[in-house]
Order: sequence, then C-alpha cells, then structure tokens
Amino acid sequence: MQRVKGLIKARYSFQRLGFLPHQRCFSAQPHYAQYDDFQDQVLVEGKAKSRAAILNRPSALNSLNNSMASRLKKLYESWEENPDIGIVLLKGSGRAFCSGVDAVALYHSLNEGKVEECKRFFDTLYKFVYLQGTYLKPHVAILDGVTMGCGGGISLPGMFRLVTDKTAFAHPETQLGFHPDAGASFYLSRLPGYLGECLALTGEKLNGVEMIACGLATHYCLNSRLAWIEERLGNMMNDDPTAIESSLAQYGDIVYPDRSSILHRIETIDKCFCHDTIEEIMDSLETEAAGTYDDWCKTMLRRLKEASPLSLKVTLRSIREGRFQSLDQCLAREYRMSLAGISKQVSNDFSEGVRARLVDKDFAPKWDPPRLEEVSKDMVESYFTPLGELEPELLLPTALREPFI
Repeated sequence: MQRVKGLIKARYSFQRLGFLPHQRCFSAQPHYAQYDDFQDQVLVEGKAKSRAAILNRPSALNSLNNSMASRLKKLYESWEENPDIGIVLLKGSGRAFCSGVDAVALYHSLNEGKVEECKRFFDTLYKFVYLQGTYLKPHVAILDGVTMGCGGGISLPGMFRLVTDKTAFAHPETQLGFHPDAGASFYLSRLPGYLGECLALTGEKLNGVEMIACGLATHYCLNSRLAWIEERLGNMMNDDPTAIESSLAQYGDIVYPDRSSILHRIETIDKCFCHDTIEEIMDSLETEAAGTYDDWCKTMLRRLKEASPLSLKVTLRSIREGRFQSLDQCLAREYRMSLAGISKQVSNDFSEGVRARLVDKDFAPKWDPPRLEEVSKDMVESYFTPLGELEPELLLPTALREPFI
C-alpha cells in the first residue's frame, strides 16, 4: 500500500514537472453499418456555455471510423473559435467510451485497395489528438466504460479525464499486429517506472482506480453520479478551470487500488520490463515465474508469446523513444509507423491479426516473421525511417499551437 500511495504522490509530481497533462487503437469489435448517417455517429449536446460530443456507435463500442474522426476535428475547431462556448465535453453512448479504431473497417479497406483512405484516417485522427493536447478551452473527457487503443489518444491529452467504476482501459494492439498509437507512446512512456512498457506490450488492463493512481486520469466518480456531474458541468457559466476542478471534485471519490491491482506489482514490473530487448523481458518474466510461482508472470509471458513478434519489437522501441519526445514528435513518428504497418511492405501482420482475432476469429494468426529471432533490425528500422519524397509526413500546426503537456 505504501508503494501505491507513493505512485499517487508521484502523479502530482509528474504533473507539476509537466510530464503528465494537468489542467489545461484498436477496437476488438467488428464494423457495424446500422448508423448510415455519419452525423449520427457523433452527436452534439449543446447548452448555454458548453458543448458535448457524444460517440454514438454503441453496438460497435463506439469504435472510431474515418467520418467520426473528421467530424470530431471539425466540431472541436469550430467550438474553439466560438466565444460563446466555455467548456467542451467528450463522452460515449452505451457501455463504452471508445474501444479504439474500427480495425475491421480498416482491414476491409486495405483488402479493397483503399490504402489512401486509410492514410487519411490516420492523418485526421492524429491531428485531432494534437488538437486535444493543445486545446485552448477547458475539456472534460468522461471515460465511462471500455476505453481501448485510440480511445485513450482522443481523451488523455486533454485537461480533465474523468473515470468511473465502469472504466476498463487497455492497449491490445500488439495482439493485432499493430502498435499503440494516437499519442500512446507519449503518455504511456511517462507512467511510473516501466508500467508503460508492460501495458503496451501485453495489453494488460487498468480500471478507473488504477488510472487515477498512475496519473492517466484526473478525477474518479461512481457511474451512478455521472448524471449529476454532467448536469453541473453543462450548466456552468464559468469557464475557469479552477471552478471546473471544484465541480468534478465535489462529486468525486478518493480511492486506492485493491490488493489484486497490477500497481502492487510495480517492483516486479520494473524488474522484468526494464530490459532493452523483448527477449530479455521474456527471460526475466520466466525467471520470476519460476522463482515465485506467480501466475501473473505466466499470464504476461503467454500474452507476449501470442503477440506479433515484429509488433513487440516495434512497440518497445516506440515507448522508449517516446520518453524523450514531445507529443507532436510522438504523433509524427507514430504516423510513419502506422503507414508502415498498413503498407504490407515489411509484414502483413496487421491484416493477419485482425483476420485471426476479429474477422475469422480462429485466434491463430500466422505472424510474419513467426519468431522473435527472425525479426531483423532492418525490419524494425523501416517503421521509424522518415517517409520518402512522394509520401508527405504528418503536418501538425506546431508553430501555432503549443502543447500544454
């Protein structure tokens, strides 16, 4: 418990030093076509001084597609310019906030040869993430329910992140032959110790209490109190962040992770995930499992063995580089990585991972290469190489918008 309380104290230290946001993706679900009207996929709730964007694909756990990302970006840009709007909220309908990218839709687009459409999606998504991280107005993201993959990217760079007893946060991308993106290499790399590496590589879940403890969230409340908080925020006539903070705290709870929490394993995590290679991490987990008979270590090992070998090596390097990069630098690098992942020039692991886990659901992906020792340095390097003359880099308005994180 002392170590966990130390993590909570460290969170505030990180915020003061500017390592974590302070006051200022992939879906595991198939693509659904019930919502033909693109505008209905992102609803708008307006009050006197506030606006709320509501992700509205509940049967798909609010997984993001191209039209949703475009609409979010346009809405946020227009709201920022509107002097009558003081506060902006983002939430999801149903039992999810956002389960990440609609990976199955991307899979089908790639199979149909619509590569440029997929590139535009990543371009729009990452620009929206940067908009979040530089937004000039107070922003509250309500992460109630499933929050996976880019669901973190579209919310965590913002000013306030409210979680509940229903929140379930995870980055399962390596199981799909991809990498945690949409700013994940920025915020995961700034978590205490090597927790970020553990989450990124294994897809281990965090609940709302754990997100508060490690600094990913700013406020916690019970799901049953959300209606009160939303009403209070929606009726606010003051856009002062301090007043918003007070309103969130009024209905909030002081919570600590229970004994089964992953955060109580932070020493084991640091010991096993501090290494420079995936092979060393796995060897360390095997040694720890053999010496302590810890089932958790065995579970982490199993997940690493199930993941794409190439994705594991690419992800580890991404998190390590993210420790020393700004949000815009992380997004620019992740854009290169994502284009490499969908290009199939090095490997078809993304399409194969989606096929095996979400389309055919045989859960037997044929990774290429199939073993860690067959992943060459050149293969990994190709994900981080600047794009060529014919492929423009991600252009972010860094001269006009400076992140507050």
